[in-house]
Amino acid sequence: MNTFWNTIAQYNATTWPVQIAFILAAFWIFFILIKYPSHRSTIIAKVYFIVLYLWISIVYYAVFCRERSYSSLLSIYWAILALAWIRDLIQKRTEFALRKKYKGFALFVLLLPLFYPLASLLRGLSFPYITTPVMPCTVAIYSIGILLLFTKRVNIFIVLLLLNWAMIGVTKTWYFGIPEDFILVLTAIPALYLFFREYFALDLHKDTKPNSKYINLLLILVCIGTCIALGWALLVQISQDL
Repeated sequence: MNTFWNTIAQYNATTWPVQIAFILAAFWIFFILIKYPSHRSTIIAKVYFIVLYLWISIVYYAVFCRERSYSSLLSIYWAILALAWIRDLIQKRTEFALRKKYKGFALFVLLLPLFYPLASLLRGLSFPYITTPVMPCTVAIYSIGILLLFTKRVNIFIVLLLLNWAMIGVTKTWYFGIPEDFILVLTAIPALYLFFREYFALDLHKDTKPNSKYINLLLILVCIGTCIALGWALLVQISQDL
């Protein structure tokens, strides 16, 4: 656990100016997607995600977190996510345009990365030993928020990787003593349901297995199972703190 938080502290102390630049760029991406929705703004957003994910892969994991176990695998994981966006950019699969369907929830999700450092401070931590908006879990939350707010037909491969990362966060909350990641998991559960309900709703004219009328029930059951896993992790965390 000491190694985990020491690597975070080294990362924050060394890269905080770049992190601020990424945060400002995230606000700018959000602004242009709302104010100037176009194919050009879509390209800019995708390039931003590619650069951001490569930053997490190379700088965060390969450089600053190399002392951690399995850091190389996690670096590869985020490199795959970056490659998925590169492929999406080349194939022009995802187009960003403002949607009102999940607007309230999506805007709430987009604000959550800013709560990470606040949560760290509230539980007695101080800079540089805090979580920030430019770390893997907060980047995943921002990505989920953007996809919910601006895409009708999502790249399901990217969504699966992001939501799988959220499930990894369940174990991190107690193993590394980072309860801030409950924010990501609580975001991922409703996002999981919304993304896949939308995905199947767009293809209801096709034959699916299981039958389309059971898909919604299946999604609900998956979310319930995820909630149970979350509750178990929370109980473990509380029991360790007592």
